Amino acid sequence: MGLRFAYLGSGSQGNGLVVECDGTRVLLDCGFTLKDTVARLGRLGLTAEDLDAIVVTHEHDDHVGGVGRLARRFGLPVWVTHGTVRESGAVLAGADVRIIDGYRAFSVGGVEVRPYPVPHDAGEPAQYVFSDGAVRLGVLTDVGQGTPHVTAMLSGCDALALECNHDRDMLWRGPYPPSLKERVGGRLGHLDNASAASLLAALDRSRLKHVVAVHLSQQNNAPVLARRALAGVLGCADDWVAVADQDSGLDWRSL
Repeated sequence: MGLRFAYLGSGSQGNGLVVECDGTRVLLDCGFTLKDTVARLGRLGLTAEDLDAIVVTHEHDDHVGGVGRLARRFGLPVWVTHGTVRESGAVLAGADVRIIDGYRAFSVGGVEVRPYPVPHDAGEPAQYVFSDGAVRLGVLTDVGQGTPHVTAMLSGCDALALECNHDRDMLWRGPYPPSLKERVGGRLGHLDNASAASLLAALDRSRLKHVVAVHLSQQNNAPVLARRALAGVLGCADDWVAVADQDSGLDWRSL
């Protein structure tokens, strides 16, 4: 069957990625209400009962806000770092929490999960590479800048979900107060289109079959700009690069 993935939605109003392999389905983050999550799963042909686990990147509400409710309601284990549990407060109370210690890899059914650290303004943020042993999906969002370790983790992946949060000019000319602009555009903030393209250029791209731009700001970016930046590195048509939308997410992509 191989590995496939789809987004419930991606952006500052809520995030959720489903990874499926050999009948196992892992949800990465959940920033939606319970009702909205169930509806978004339904668009992908899934129910909440089809999920086997939730994996969390960090404690910001657009990533963890709906995790506790979903996990408690459907008896799902939640994999999360010590720091994220500490910073999440009561959000994860009563959930079946499994601690990711030292960014060590683990498995959920047929899905191998490899956490890795990233620079972001959170307690102990993690991003992930998912694999079935033959192909790999690399995910990178909510990161202020690339690092050699990020490059090593994402090189040679078969699919990438890569943050293109903002266009630099749109951010600095936009309505955000200066302090927020500094945070978003800083080294512990979010990747802009040009930085995402530079990181992509540094990777081994020889196996890439899918590239998805994710976590686009609705105020400070546009899909056409994110696609153009990544396509310029890949040497492909702009529309070959997919975009995970805040409202409609992204339909299934198979590897």
